[in-house]
Amino acid sequence: MIFAELEYPEHYSDFHDELVEFIQLTFPDIQYGHQGDSWIWITDSKEKVEIDTFTSMKHQIKSAHDGNLVQKVMATLSAKYKLRVYETPELE
Repeated sequence: MIFAELEYPEHYSDFHDELVEFIQLTFPDIQYGHQGDSWIWITDSKEKVEIDTFTSMKHQIKSAHDGNLVQKVMATLSAKYKLRVYETPELE
């Protein structure tokens, strides 16, 4: 499910490295890549949050369910970046 989308003026390719660096400050267990699309996976125990551009030209915050990790990721990102949080999570 898609919980939110980041809002920023530049192309997602130009924003990828900054976003990865910021996420690494708070979340120690991440994987990421940038090959055509930008993707970041954050894992904590059994939870996983994906931040990617697979279905949008901006980074979207996705998770299989609403849990502590997705809420922590959104809170962390919203402290620095503007998020458009969906009232009801959307199916991908």
